[in-house]
This record gives sequence, C-alpha cells and structure tokens, in this order.
Amino acid sequence: MGKISPVSAKYIIHTNIQIEGTVDRPDVIGAIFGQTEGLLGSDLELRELQRSGRIGRIEVQTDTKAGKTSGMIIIPSSLDKVETAIIGAALETIQRIGPCNAKVKVEKLEDVRISKRGYVIERAKELLKELTDNVLPDSTEMAEEVAQSVRMMEIGEYGRDRLPAGPAIDESEEIIVVEGRADVLNLLKQGFKNIIGVNGTSIPDTIVELGNKKVLTVFLDGDRGGDLILRELAQRTEIDFVARAPDGKEVEEITKKEIHKALRSKVAFEQVKLEINVNKANEERPQYQQQFQERRPISRTVIQQKIELPKIKKENFKKMLDDLIGTRGAYLLDENSNILGKVPTTELPVTIKNLESVYAIIFDGNVNKDLLRAVEMANVKFLVGMNSLIDGPLATKTSVLTRNEL
Repeated sequence: MGKISPVSAKYIIHTNIQIEGTVDRPDVIGAIFGQTEGLLGSDLELRELQRSGRIGRIEVQTDTKAGKTSGMIIIPSSLDKVETAIIGAALETIQRIGPCNAKVKVEKLEDVRISKRGYVIERAKELLKELTDNVLPDSTEMAEEVAQSVRMMEIGEYGRDRLPAGPAIDESEEIIVVEGRADVLNLLKQGFKNIIGVNGTSIPDTIVELGNKKVLTVFLDGDRGGDLILRELAQRTEIDFVARAPDGKEVEEITKKEIHKALRSKVAFEQVKLEINVNKANEERPQYQQQFQERRPISRTVIQQKIELPKIKKENFKKMLDDLIGTRGAYLLDENSNILGKVPTTELPVTIKNLESVYAIIFDGNVNKDLLRAVEMANVKFLVGMNSLIDGPLATKTSVLTRNEL
C-alpha cells in the first residue's frame, strides 16, 4: 500500500476519539476504513486514496483509564481543502469501534503550509540579521564612522575649571553651552566644535567669563530640569539665546536633524525671562542682609508636625525615592508632585537657595541639621531621605520623612 510522505502533506486532520470500553489501535484503524467504506463514493474511498498516496499513514494515539479509551487520530492529506474537509466530516460518522460505542470529533484541520510559512519568516529574519551584522559596510558608512570617531576624539578640557569642551572655543564668536560631557560628545559627533558643558547646576567661573565676551547660546534638555541651569546662568552671566531639545529628550541622545532644528529654533533670552521667573532682586540685596538671612536659625516656635500624607502621594514619594537609590541625586517637586528638576545631592543647598515654589525634596541620602536648615529657609514643606541623622523632636516648619516612614 502506498504511503504519502509527511513532508508532501498539505493538510493534517486532527480528530478526538472517546470510546466506552477498551480497544486496541487495530480496532480503531479497522473502524475508520470499515465504517467509511462506500460512504463518499469511489473517488474518495479511503483505501484507494491511501493506496495512491493522497492520504498518508493514519496515526492513532490511545490511552485507557478506568475501562474507557480516549485518544487522537491524525491523518495527513494532500487533497485539496474541500476534499480534506469531507474526509474529516466522514470520520465523525463512526459510532462504534470494536464492540464499544464511540464518539469521534474533528478538532481542527491544520494547513501545514501556514506552519512552514511561519518558520520561513522567522528563519529569514535570523538570516537577514546575521547578514546585516556581518556584511562589510560600504565606503560611505566607513567614512562617516571614522569621521565621527575623530570628532569625538577632539573633546578636551577648557579653562581653569577643566570643563568638557570642543576644540573651537577660543576662535568662535558664538559658544553653545550644554549640561554635561555626554551632550558635548553628541554635538562633536555631529560636527559642532564650539561646545562647552557646565557639569552641574553650579555655574563655573569659566562660563561666566565666556558669557561676558562671547555670544552665548544655552542648549537645554527637553524637560523642566534645564530651567535650573538656566536660572543659575542668568544670575551669573549674560545669555543671548536659548535652544531646547525636543520634549522628553536629552541633548545627548538626539539626532543630527533634531540638533539642527533645535538650534534654528533658538529664541532670544529676553523672550524666556518671564517663563523661568528669574528674580534679579536676589542679586541686588545688600550683602549684610544675605549673610543675616543665611545665618538665620531654624524657627524654635514651630515644632515639626507629622502631616498625614494622602496614600497616593505617599506611594508617589516612595516610588521616586526608590528610583533614586544609588544615584546620589535629588528630585525637586512642586505641589502637584511634578518634577521640577534633578540635581546631585551635594548641590542641594546651593540650588534651593535660588529657587522658588519647591514643595518637596526627595533625595538619596541622610537628613542632617545643615540640610534641614537650608530647606526650611527655602520654605520647602517636605524633605524625604533614606534616613535621618537628627535625634529627638525637631523644631522646624519642614516635615521630615524617611524611607521606613513611607
């Protein structure tokens, strides 16, 4: 009897069998051929179809438990889908297998070619990836890669503050000021050489000197954290233009096209003064008044009260504190728990001295008396740290919370 190769099958009939008794595999095979004989006519006679190779070897899998037999019948077919469906329906007419009552139900008709197509697609993806990873780049890609490497090697240090900078600071009339070394590297990679980074929110004297003699364009990240640097810069030196990365992106990660677009869209600093709320009055305060204010002790008339935070705000504070673990950084929040900026913990006292409307500070560190004094003078309502180094009751308007209390 001829048998069809499983490789040449187009469809597979999956059939479930339930038998009220114990039977063997030959009983099932006999019932299939015997009870479908003459049912579908000579063209679809199972014996003839198998003899001609259009129906493959019938697989029967059975399992007997508690005197009942269940299992599967699997029949490969190279017939068309209509004929295969007719064969499947014919199997469901089987009512007895051996001496026992039986129920036969076709579960599905599987198109083998769909499975093969899925394999072909997945394997093609793997082969294409290997080809892409291993193929030699063309001359243009090689030239661009080498050029970018050379540009990135041009990063150096400028001024007595040893700030990361490009090689064209001295000869350029216009200087682009960015936040850090990674931003400088990205702009160098894209061909800009008049770049310098401030490395934090504390503005070095080198930047102040450059602002007094060159055209200064401040290129900030597309979030609210850049406003901290902008406020500090505005109080220390002259700013001519302000450019921003796209919303939610940092200068270090944007593309060449995005860099050019941002710099073309730069605006005069005078137009953004109101937005950043630069308070020039701070610069004009008498020196003795500043010293008096900085030395002002923590109020002894207000004993700290543990304010019961809403559950959602407490969970939000804890999530932000967990995000900061190991970073030695601090989040500055407004009353709606929006992040105004992120600064290094070591720069907190200097930063909050020049800011307004900070509602809460969450930082990766321990609360001490000096930090608490600086925070209270800035009218911050909540100071959230990992632990507190202050023993006993606190005489302060600022509520101190630790990770355990959250």
